[in-house]
Amino acid sequence: MLITPEKIKTAKQEAKPFLKWAGGKTQLLSQLQALYHPDLRNSSISTYIEPFIGGGAVFFDVVQKYKISSAFIYDINPELIIAYTTIKNDVAKLIDSLTELADKYKKLDEDQRKDYFYQIRKQFNFERSQINLKQYSEDWISRTALLIFLNRTCFNGLFRLNKSGDFNVPHGRYKNPKIVDDKNLTTVSNLLQIAEIKLGDFQKCQENIDDTTFIYFDPPYRPLSSTANFTSYSTFDFDDIQQRRLGKFFADINEKTNAKMMLSNSDPKNEDPNDNFFDSLYQDFNIHRVSANRMINSNAQKRGSVSEVVVVNY
Repeated sequence: MLITPEKIKTAKQEAKPFLKWAGGKTQLLSQLQALYHPDLRNSSISTYIEPFIGGGAVFFDVVQKYKISSAFIYDINPELIIAYTTIKNDVAKLIDSLTELADKYKKLDEDQRKDYFYQIRKQFNFERSQINLKQYSEDWISRTALLIFLNRTCFNGLFRLNKSGDFNVPHGRYKNPKIVDDKNLTTVSNLLQIAEIKLGDFQKCQENIDDTTFIYFDPPYRPLSSTANFTSYSTFDFDDIQQRRLGKFFADINEKTNAKMMLSNSDPKNEDPNDNFFDSLYQDFNIHRVSANRMINSNAQKRGSVSEVVVVNY
């Protein structure tokens, strides 16, 4: 599908993440925009790379606002890659499939909705092993529809996997969840036409980096405490060893190229003022702190404003 100027114009007005995503950056966009490299504004940057795509808020923001000619988005979570690829390739069929699920759900009473949710969740988990991740097929359309349905009807709109790789978020009790946003899905599809979507570890992005690249790293956040461990977006743990591996990769790319890079993570100083994990790991770069609302905590009294770390190499 060719992106036309008319489609870009529409996309600039409306595109937003199609999934609710823990750690999503929509609420931080105005603060992150202030930290974007000036070369985005003067059109010196032509390529955008996001190695942990997640909800994609920064991707949508950058591609809509600036003259990006190509983009590469990655994630190690195959469900995300399936969803983004499906929306890029077959958004109309996806909307039809999702509408069918939504219509069935909204006709049910509260108890029936709960039963239907768990029926869909069971189907989603059962079919995981049957999906061919290497080749796009019609199965990806129904898979993406199930994912969006679960995301829009589960508790807090989370994506969380247990150790077996099963989606395990319980039902959310919403009176009128917006399961199908056909206008946004179509706009997102238009924007994704410039992107190559790839399953893989963040280091895979190295093959596409040059001096006209802007890279935004948004890895699974380092837990603020031992009881706040929420890194299960995939079956792969992103622990401190992985955080350090990412830090080394960031430094290596900085040394080998003139690419402009930005990275987000939690700020351990929210819990322990003496925890210098990221200040030490990225001591050779500029570290900023932005304010965010913490929405995920078992203790409701601990939800609220916290700082987050933003690292840039400029």
